[in-house]
Amino acid sequence: MQLIDTSGYDPLLLERAARIHALVLDVDGVLTDGRLYFDNQGNEMKAFCTSDGLGMRALQTQGVVLALITGRQSQIVANRAENLGIEHVYQGRNDKLSAFHELLDATGIEAPAVCYAGDDWLDIPVLDRVGLAVTVPGADALVKTHAHWITSRPGGHGAVREICNLILSARGLDRQVLDKILA
Repeated sequence: MQLIDTSGYDPLLLERAARIHALVLDVDGVLTDGRLYFDNQGNEMKAFCTSDGLGMRALQTQGVVLALITGRQSQIVANRAENLGIEHVYQGRNDKLSAFHELLDATGIEAPAVCYAGDDWLDIPVLDRVGLAVTVPGADALVKTHAHWITSRPGGHGAVREICNLILSARGLDRQVLDKILA
């Protein structure tokens, strides 16, 4: 029995999600709310959703590879990735497509088995090449036309958890993840 109700989802979306073996995320606007915070000394701050983190860890327990590709460079992102055990982190990469190809080469995963979530123009080249292209409600309007699915939750507020839940449910792994947690 599945835990996550996917009855309202398009069957093609579920089919795409069932083939996913890697989840690749943009950071600002997807993993965070997209706002940049700076203190008086110029130190950058970002807020991450703990629910997103649990979803990502659940995917990892099922062998799904996680990666981050971001145009900005931030120690905060490096720290978050380390905390979550995300091995593949590409920062300061405005050419996200070249970073994406490096990831495919490093993992041996093919583009149709990748879900990518991004929210701005720099993400479009990758969105156009993956098996499941996802964006968030606050994404640029043009980006939305390149996505297979738009989450209901905004970036930094559970959008990534929604993506994780979709993949787990479509692959029939949601019950298995919960059983491990409850064991």
